[in-house]
Amino acid sequence: MIPWQLLDSAQVPGESEDLRLYQRGGEFSIRVDGAELMNSRVHGSEEAMAELACARIASLPCPRVLIGGLGMGYTLAAALNRLGAESRVVVAELVPAVVAWNRGPLAVLAGHPLDDQRVAVRECDVAQILQAEHGTYDAILLDVDNGPRGLTRKSNDRLYTRTGLDAAYTALRPAGVFALWSASPNRVFGRLLRKAGFEVDEKRVRARGPRGGGVHTIWIAGRVA
Repeated sequence: MIPWQLLDSAQVPGESEDLRLYQRGGEFSIRVDGAELMNSRVHGSEEAMAELACARIASLPCPRVLIGGLGMGYTLAAALNRLGAESRVVVAELVPAVVAWNRGPLAVLAGHPLDDQRVAVRECDVAQILQAEHGTYDAILLDVDNGPRGLTRKSNDRLYTRTGLDAAYTALRPAGVFALWSASPNRVFGRLLRKAGFEVDEKRVRARGPRGGGVHTIWIAGRVA
């Protein structure tokens, strides 16, 4: 078997752990503290999250979307494929190296989505955007951890609290949609979404899409206008 090769590493701001980018043949992996955050062979559920969320807003004249976490670009590419020419997508990515990887060795995986003129990248914490921009987005897609728990960095926990969900609710336009990807189900988080005022649709999707794989959870939560 071809061994994994470490291509690059970058410290997560405010944390001691590094994000590490590995390659094995044509396969890529991003890991933190030994845990795999994403793999280029497993991205069907991330694409499903973008498809499900953007399907609800695609008919709007100029939809605005916020994606928290660039990853390997698959969520972004799926959103762009579902949205029209007048849409605008803001990607919040905390680690500048991840943006560089997506302009370099990872760019071809999702079809160079960062080159799309509809995309703006902001190298910052998505929580800052949620707190500062009110009534701005028709859809917010979060995929910064492996679910509603801070994995990339501990301070991400606040995104999944009532305070964090209130900020997401406020950042949405009326009838906007909030989506979150998770490697596993979480009943408590579903209830918390409802307490924050969202109408919640919880989906189970395959990790590899039509090719099967493990089952992941996606919450599609609509803001009540």
